[in-house]
Amino acid sequence: MGRRGRATAPGKVLRLDRTRVLCSHRAMSTTDDEVDERGDPLCPLCLRPIPPHVPQSRHHLIPKLRGGKGGPTVLLHHICHKTIHKTLRETELARHYNSVEALRAHPELARFWAWVAKRPPGFLGRAR
Repeated sequence: MGRRGRATAPGKVLRLDRTRVLCSHRAMSTTDDEVDERGDPLCPLCLRPIPPHVPQSRHHLIPKLRGGKGGPTVLLHHICHKTIHKTLRETELARHYNSVEALRAHPELARFWAWVAKRPPGFLGRAR
């Protein structure tokens, strides 16, 4: 059920306000997502759990505008996702940073992952 009791389609993203996005785990999780001991998926970048109440989103490893429609995606904290797109252009993502390993190795993003890993899973600070 969505807000105010309305049903939402699987994978439907509920926009709560301009800065927060909330998705249900069942709709967004796939068998490729790692999970912690409580069954919450883990963000592959900051390695923190993503509980159901935390803003989250899917990142296309190859941007849809660069041929990645229907391609592989990963479930991330919304702040992690915003930071990727604030730091890298679509072309850079498609050519050089189209895997989790490449994103984790990017120098500026690696500093962010290390910093945000010390924050609680529900941390909603601004994207750097």
